[in-house]
Amino acid sequence: MSDYISASQFQAAEGTEDWRVISDGATAYFRTGSFSTGARFAAAVAELEGVDAHPPDIDIRPDGVTVRIVTMAADWMGMSQRDVELARRISALAREHHLVSDPTVVQSLLIIPGAASIGDITPFWRAVLGYEPRIDSPEADLVDPRNRGAAFWFETMDEPRDTAHGGGAIHVGIWVPVGQGEARVAAALAAGGHIVRDDFAPSWWTLADSAGNEADIGTIEGRD
Repeated sequence: MSDYISASQFQAAEGTEDWRVISDGATAYFRTGSFSTGARFAAAVAELEGVDAHPPDIDIRPDGVTVRIVTMAADWMGMSQRDVELARRISALAREHHLVSDPTVVQSLLIIPGAASIGDITPFWRAVLGYEPRIDSPEADLVDPRNRGAAFWFETMDEPRDTAHGGGAIHVGIWVPVGQGEARVAAALAAGGHIVRDDFAPSWWTLADSAGNEADIGTIEGRD
């Protein structure tokens, strides 16, 4: 039987307070203060029993460590009960290493090319990026097989974007934790952006810069 769970079920589970579910799984950021401290923490995660059967993605930087966990299958990309269990174990390790999480800095980036027929352009992007189709969404998504670069999601368009009214050559999506979206939108507006559409807020807002290039600020709220 599948142990898949919704994003809200993961977030409501006891012991996941350090984590925030965004577009590509549950992510936690632990402040370390030094690269060596982060490396020791990552090494401790690597020693967890059974971790090779469901390994997390770990990014070590001089000031902190970002850990992402997600379940990938042919019919699913999202959270599972084993993600809850792994998150609890990693958070317990963080406490042993005297590390504190900072959920406010968690985010991920999505690049969104558009075309009338996405099947006509996805082979090009797969070739130039060296990406692979996402296992649960091979027609519309490309991902870095080494989980380093931003994912690409392809948007079917009836007609080209009107650069005079939002929708320039670039369209990106920035996923932030629930509760962080409005502040990010406000900061973008204060920096000279404008709202293109907010019909689906707080799931997402679409903003644009003065040249019409669009950015979606998205959360998982309302997406279970």
